[in-house]
Amino acid sequence: MTTRDKGAAFETAALTTLEKAGLTLIARNWQCRYGEIDLVMREADTVVFVEVRYRVRTGDGLSSIGPQKQAKLVRAAQMFLAERPALARQPCRFDTVAFSRTDDNAGCDWQRAAFDAF
Repeated sequence: MTTRDKGAAFETAALTTLEKAGLTLIARNWQCRYGEIDLVMREADTVVFVEVRYRVRTGDGLSSIGPQKQAKLVRAAQMFLAERPALARQPCRFDTVAFSRTDDNAGCDWQRAAFDAF
């Protein structure tokens, strides 16, 4: 299995987790010049930008998303919203869904509002 295949599998697992929690998919793997947003979801009236991470060791997903990556995600989200004025008027947040593998068990850690845009 390639790295891209593994990434897609964990994104699918994250999507399933979020949909079971009541979120709905707006976009998947949305790309622009600033990078890619793994998942864009809606929870009630909130637009949720989701970064999916896989970690071989335990640890939260946020620790693997440094300030530079956060800034890229914010710029990409701004471009996404600029193309969709109706969504731009909605509240937004940035979540992480991180998977870690220990003892052959994959753990899922979903952090809502993992970081602020400003």
